[in-house]
Amino acid sequence: MYKKRYIPTDHIKDHAAVYLFMIILFLIGIIFGAVIVNSMNFVQKQDLFFYLDRFFGKMLEGPDVNNKDIFVSSLFYHIKYLLLLFVLGLSVIGMPIIWILLFIKGIVVGFSVGFFVNQMGWQGLLLATASIAPQNLLIIPAYLIAGSLAMIFSINLLRKLFSRKLHQPLLPLFMRYGTFFVALLAVVGVASLIESFVANEAMQLVIKWIYDS
Repeated sequence: MYKKRYIPTDHIKDHAAVYLFMIILFLIGIIFGAVIVNSMNFVQKQDLFFYLDRFFGKMLEGPDVNNKDIFVSSLFYHIKYLLLLFVLGLSVIGMPIIWILLFIKGIVVGFSVGFFVNQMGWQGLLLATASIAPQNLLIIPAYLIAGSLAMIFSINLLRKLFSRKLHQPLLPLFMRYGTFFVALLAVVGVASLIESFVANEAMQLVIKWIYDS
């Protein structure tokens, strides 16, 4: 029998609704994070900015950790996050947790950028661009793809459980699922390099410029 060749573009077309859902969920998280910033009272914002200002002051004196330590810490964090999404995709009950994790990631990004802009204006936007944007240009797509793949695999498991008509073996699906996650691990590895050796240095330069001006 003729075996249909796997084509990534066909995969995206077949599961466009899942990817769209994940993107919308993440965007809602970003909006929610920005709303949280606006809902904070003056005292809460000042208390948080006080600790942030102390952190900036320590960075001006000299960072406590080097770029290599930042890279290792960032890499292990992203690996654990992706592995968690991978494991959750293997269980049907893990699907809602996948949604929650991506929603929280959106909240963190929205809150971080929103707080910088709220407290520091255009300087905060510049700081967020230097410290948050570079690595997240890779990390956010990687997380969205990982969450979508995990959700798709969970859906396939559901179909396998509740439909006797589907005889597609799970092993090829699992192998493909694992291969994609290995590729995503490589992507977050590059993102960790950017975060530690590019974004960290850029953040220090922007902080020095802000405090010297």
